[in-house]
Amino acid sequence: MCFGFFLLQTFKKMVYYNSGEIIMRFSNLMDTFSEGIFANLNNKKLALEASGKRVYDLFVGTPDFKPDASILNAMKKALDDPNNIKYSLHDMDILKDRFIKHYKDRFHVTLNRNQIMTVNGTQEGMCHIGMLLANPGEYCLLPDPGYVAFTASAKFARLNIITYPLLEENDFMPRLDLLDSSVLKKIKYVIISYPSNPTGGVINKERYIEIIELARKYGFIIVNDNAYSDIIFDNNESFSFLSLPHAFEVGCEFYSLSKSYNTTGARISFFLGSEEIVSKFNTLRSQYDFGMFYPIQYAAIAALDVDKNIIEAQRHEYELRRNTLCDGLSSIGWKVNRSKGTMFVFAKIPDKYEDSLEFAEDLLEKTGVLCTPGSAFGTLGKKYVRFALVKPVEELQEIIRIIDESGILK
Repeated sequence: MCFGFFLLQTFKKMVYYNSGEIIMRFSNLMDTFSEGIFANLNNKKLALEASGKRVYDLFVGTPDFKPDASILNAMKKALDDPNNIKYSLHDMDILKDRFIKHYKDRFHVTLNRNQIMTVNGTQEGMCHIGMLLANPGEYCLLPDPGYVAFTASAKFARLNIITYPLLEENDFMPRLDLLDSSVLKKIKYVIISYPSNPTGGVINKERYIEIIELARKYGFIIVNDNAYSDIIFDNNESFSFLSLPHAFEVGCEFYSLSKSYNTTGARISFFLGSEEIVSKFNTLRSQYDFGMFYPIQYAAIAALDVDKNIIEAQRHEYELRRNTLCDGLSSIGWKVNRSKGTMFVFAKIPDKYEDSLEFAEDLLEKTGVLCTPGSAFGTLGKKYVRFALVKPVEELQEIIRIIDESGILK
């Protein structure tokens, strides 16, 4: 009875009356979120499809490759056991041990079970990391342009955001050494993400070692997003941040199976770092989640056992797609530099356009090609659009032809 009265009083605080209508009131936080760019383009896409026009969707980074059969079979088998349908509450030791072997073989990083935890997708983990590392009103440092979840995490934690620029003239690599010391002194953490979504840039070890030394000097934490480590081109080196000297002292890392193993909907990711930081994150997670579903944990084990030649063949296919799109667009008068990693191409829009949203809408209407405006990733993305390499080479060639024939580049 008392609880029901409490709920009634709480609800009354959420609404007010206007001419007999009940109008909902929401938190100020919701005013900071907008689906404007994505919703607008999606509505245009649906309208074009309803009119019978074909849309070439290069908007979202969902792989068009199929997951290996062993992954699906492991999940199906686990579903047959009723014990696997209960709350998981913990990560299975067999999964942690298999992951430890994978990270040792793949990145030469030595881990123990207490330095690993699963998260239901890197985006879910990233959206909570701000609450772990900083108090409301404190500062974090984020890339511009950068993935949207980085900003969402800071908003959830009520943090002040400072951005660092990712510029094409710097190969989209961070230059934290150029920031004023007053900035580095007050930030609680910085997010670094390479290979980079959306820019397609990569980072070398030397630059990362510089950032580690800055973190040691100024006392901030490095959060590394390692989601695209298996999709890297032109013989650039793929590595884990945690393989570098002193990295465990100042940082943590997210690692995802989503893109490499084509399991995006299963949301299989890991958070890695010192025992202290993983323990604290586990405590935070216990307040909102019951752990990764056991059938998905079994699927993760199977994924880590997939023949690495399959992963390499897929990486090679992405590289062919990148070459086809970038070189093809350049051949018809739209100079697009080759990305160095990820499943994305970050293309500078033609000079006659001022804004990426304007160009993306025009491109969709005139060609049926749907891409993501770079302004969705930050102010420095205003002059770019992002293409996802989620179509085979033949279809990308058709897309290039259609763009050329549309006259949009003239």
